[in-house]
Amino acid sequence: MALVEVYRSYRQADCDERAFVLAAVGVQTEQVQLGDGFALLVPEEALVAATMHLEDYNEEKLSRELPPLPMRAHPNAWLGSVGYVFVLVSIAHWATEGLLGVDWFSSGELVSDRLRSGEWWRVVTALTLHADAGHLVANIAFGAVFGYLAGQLLGPGIAWASILAAGAAGNLLDGLLMPATHHTIGASTAVFATLGLLAAFSWRRRSTPAVRWPHRWAPLIAAVALLGLLGAGAEHTDVLAHLTGFLAGTVVGLLYGSSAIPSSGSAVLQLLCGAAAVGAIVGAWVCALIRA
Repeated sequence: MALVEVYRSYRQADCDERAFVLAAVGVQTEQVQLGDGFALLVPEEALVAATMHLEDYNEEKLSRELPPLPMRAHPNAWLGSVGYVFVLVSIAHWATEGLLGVDWFSSGELVSDRLRSGEWWRVVTALTLHADAGHLVANIAFGAVFGYLAGQLLGPGIAWASILAAGAAGNLLDGLLMPATHHTIGASTAVFATLGLLAAFSWRRRSTPAVRWPHRWAPLIAAVALLGLLGAGAEHTDVLAHLTGFLAGTVVGLLYGSSAIPSSGSAVLQLLCGAAAVGAIVGAWVCALIRA
């Protein structure tokens, strides 16, 4: 009995799958290895029928594995970025001027031993302080762009509340892991948290068989490359804070990528989340200034 090839793949599992399909309709098959791939053989007289069955199977499989529909970009995503810039610039001005006669830097910077002694607000206040104008401008530029993209996916309120939470979580891990004398400031922990959120969310939403693996993994690969390129900069860069922020954002992105939260177009929910983010910053600074 002459055998002819009806299907070939680099994965044996693909051949096994199609052999099972053909066996269900009474077509005998045989598998052989050809170089670095595998081939599925059928009797010559069954070739036409086997080909038709496999075509039908492929069409049915594709119909079940349609790629995810493109998400609707949330309107007014720019509002969150404007608010982000306003907060950073305002606090930078007040800290430089020593508003209320308080040293804002010593009151708000993340100091490991102070954090461990209960000054929890520092994980938030440290995100809003910057060493100099260059430090501030860099975090404004990257943060506003990444935050705008997150706002388009999640809505500005949910996005910036999540960014703040992930940035604070990154600072918390950084403060707990570093020596007691360690201190740091800057929004970069939140900036890299946003990068991790975007990458993980995009990867999770693309994790379907209908999306080829290069397209699925591209966001994470690009994000890790940016983390390496931008996250290990000058001598005084807190690399661990960048890494912990990125990891915290990645966790948030994975959770959102598996949920229906981004599909919510509720203006009330966006407003409440945005207000919660502003309230958290104000509350943290009130605690810091009262303690000072």
